[in-house]
Amino acid sequence: MDTAEILWEPGPAQREQSQMAHYLGWLAEAGYGEFADYHALHAWSISDLEAFWRSVWEFCGLEAATPPTAMLGRREMPGAEWLPGARLNVAANLLRHAWGERAEQEAVVAMAECRETRRVTFAELYEDVGAFEGVLREHGVQVGDRVAGLVANGYEALVAMLGAASLGAVWSSASPDFGVDATVDRFGQIEPTLLVAVNGYGYGGKTFPRVEQVSQLAEQLPSVRQVVVVDQLPGAGLPPGARFSAWDEALARHRGSAPSFTPLPADHPLYILYSSGTTGKPKCIVHGAGGILLNHAKELMLHGDLGPGDRLLYFTTCGWMMWNWQASGLLTGATLVTYDGSPGYPDMDLMWRTAAAERLTHFGTSARFLAECRKQQLTPGRDHDLDALRVIFSTGSPLLPEDYDWVYGDVSGDLLLGSIAGGTDICGCFVGSTPLLPVRRGEIQCRFLGVDAVAYSPDGEALDNARGELVCRQPLPSMPVSFWDDADGQRYHDAYFDSFPGIWAHGDFVRFTPEGGAVIYGRSDATLNPGGVRIGTAEIYRQVETVEAVADSLVVGRPIDGDVEVVLLVTLAPGQALDEALIKQLRQRIRQHASPRHVPAHIVAVPAVPYTRSGKKVELAVARMLQGDAKAENRSALSNPESLDAIREALDEAKLLPA
Repeated sequence: MDTAEILWEPGPAQREQSQMAHYLGWLAEAGYGEFADYHALHAWSISDLEAFWRSVWEFCGLEAATPPTAMLGRREMPGAEWLPGARLNVAANLLRHAWGERAEQEAVVAMAECRETRRVTFAELYEDVGAFEGVLREHGVQVGDRVAGLVANGYEALVAMLGAASLGAVWSSASPDFGVDATVDRFGQIEPTLLVAVNGYGYGGKTFPRVEQVSQLAEQLPSVRQVVVVDQLPGAGLPPGARFSAWDEALARHRGSAPSFTPLPADHPLYILYSSGTTGKPKCIVHGAGGILLNHAKELMLHGDLGPGDRLLYFTTCGWMMWNWQASGLLTGATLVTYDGSPGYPDMDLMWRTAAAERLTHFGTSARFLAECRKQQLTPGRDHDLDALRVIFSTGSPLLPEDYDWVYGDVSGDLLLGSIAGGTDICGCFVGSTPLLPVRRGEIQCRFLGVDAVAYSPDGEALDNARGELVCRQPLPSMPVSFWDDADGQRYHDAYFDSFPGIWAHGDFVRFTPEGGAVIYGRSDATLNPGGVRIGTAEIYRQVETVEAVADSLVVGRPIDGDVEVVLLVTLAPGQALDEALIKQLRQRIRQHASPRHVPAHIVAVPAVPYTRSGKKVELAVARMLQGDAKAENRSALSNPESLDAIREALDEAKLLPA
């Protein structure tokens, strides 16, 4: 394979002034060693995990009430023990700039379609976190209890998360465009004690009141003692009854309360995130406080080159792990600029206007967004002053080579385009960016420090410059501490360690290049990932298969322009036809009860859905068919292999198969 073209290289100033460069100099001064380049540094980082992660802890200035006795205790996977003996608090670390010289610096700039922009300093953020922790204590929330948020990407979500973390409660959030059923599928499993919910939101120039849905959600979550309602949609109000209270009034009762910053063991749960729910209800992925803190410090400060005075906007929702990731940016002393609404309203230029107006140094988005900007032939570099912008992050799906060209041609020829990839499972990245290496067309720059990632063949052999399964051979701090309600750890084991015992298998196809870069080809399983948001087929099945006209269904993802679109195959009940009325009914039901992201781009009628001999739907064979993968023809496990022939014919007629 040919070596990819270099589109950007760091200049002398960037090499010398980056956080990664400072880290290299510090390593030499601190006695850890001298490293000629990034590749030498990475080799050391995976050969001596203890020394490497200790250096990250020290360089990033992380704080613990009781320091750890080591960085890594037990090393086996699953079951690795990080920061044994430590007692720490994540909120204390993220709010460490609330006193001293940065106390009056902007910590958060919260922007939204339906609200006025709010600007808050680190000192003000500290005060609000203390007040919200007071609200939690008022309603009996204790260490280990769950606090759930059906929240918009704004200021209150950050305050609620930090207040929960300060007390030692466990934070879990979802986006308010999720339907009640999809939200209960998540929060119902973890039984939250308190719920924070918005009363509505704005998107694409429209407003969406959610008061009725919040009331329904509270009814279906009997564990919730109190719902604190954020006035995200002014004038929408809140549900009646003592169980509901307004955010501003609730916090006003506890003004003057300081965050407790309760010290907790490193493996104490900080976040609960959710799997896609492909085979049922989403799995509840529990992330530990110490591991998230340590890994995010490395990723944001060293790889992201984020530091004091920088300004980061990562376009995300609170149902995506990138929200948790960008929240850790507070640790660095940077300002978080949040946006809730459509990135394409009133036009696709909105985010670039925002980048110029807010003097963003770091802008994070999806590969899909960049592709759409290219298709619309936007020229942000010509139309706006983007001189402050140093880094663009892209994730969610592989970034097309053409989109690299567009960024360097029409945004700026002098910035780091950081395509990063990891997932909800680790709430972080395996591969991504570094300010020390060139950016090559269509390639992710590098394996992250401390990440022993390779491509495996089906036989478990490491592949050189060939496509294989993305695996990680040594533990990472932000690997989950557990799955919720998985006492013996079997579901956790089966999710990541079933294919290669003792080795994390992530579920992506990847090729590592001779230059150390990575090319990701998409999911190696049937998980849907449109626009970078993992969604589960089971959530769609739940809605579709309750429609009387549908006898059976299958949901798969179809690669398109560097993204994935949802394709729904339906087997119709006798006497039914897939007409426009039924298509509209299915789409409306999915939108209302799951989310807009679940709505299929294509709905195709097929005679039958393929099943294994043990009675399981076969999504992967059809997904591979849409990818043009020959493995789609492996039929030995199917009870009705002839169904694939009919599906191929239907997809071909719908012009959905690769040319």
